[in-house]
Amino acid sequence: MQHRTTIRLAASATAVIAAALSLTACNPGDDGAAKTSSPAPASATPSRTAPAATSPTPTAPSASRSSGGGTSTAPGAPASPTSGATAGTKPTCSLSAVNATAYQAANRPDGTGTGAAIVEFTNVSGHTCVLRGHPSVAGAGNGSPEHNSPLKVTPTGTASAVPLAPGGKAWVKLTFHQVQGEADGYCVSGAKPAVYPTLVIGLPGSGAHQVALSDGEFAECDNTVTATAVSAAKPS
Repeated sequence: MQHRTTIRLAASATAVIAAALSLTACNPGDDGAAKTSSPAPASATPSRTAPAATSPTPTAPSASRSSGGGTSTAPGAPASPTSGATAGTKPTCSLSAVNATAYQAANRPDGTGTGAAIVEFTNVSGHTCVLRGHPSVAGAGNGSPEHNSPLKVTPTGTASAVPLAPGGKAWVKLTFHQVQGEADGYCVSGAKPAVYPTLVIGLPGSGAHQVALSDGEFAECDNTVTATAVSAAKPS
């Protein structure tokens, strides 16, 4: 009888323990997996993942480059000024683009010297270009433009750009202090007249051109000349 009582007490204790375990397993606030699993150890090796960049890597914008190797310009950026030409204008005529000739003017001061001459510029290139400004003038011998005697130029008239199409022409008029008298003549100022087989005519951006008169030589006084600006209208 005592043996059966012992068995019943053991069975009751077992039932109580099982119920307690059942309540513990069903508690929603506990994570059974967390109680049975050990946390993974922290890695001793630092992470190799690069930190996020503070700004995106810029990408190269599409650009146009001039055939001459100029600086690329991003679309929408203001174009940089270009030497010799700007937006909406034509380039200045180069030295090789222009042929220059000279002849005596119809209207010139009285005297026996040259008095006045017309210098005519012709665009011999295949594209439109521009001449501008007042000329520089120097007296020179034949074939020696680098050995010259600069004349003092008094500019007259307003300078403006003159576009020349291929074959187009422009002019300047040079008026000298006239030589007087016969033979070698004389200068009113008392100076000795100067005679030059050629003149060297320079224009801003267009180089220097050596020209000879089609009918004689350049005889003048005082190494002084009045020069008009380049003009699209032919002077007389």
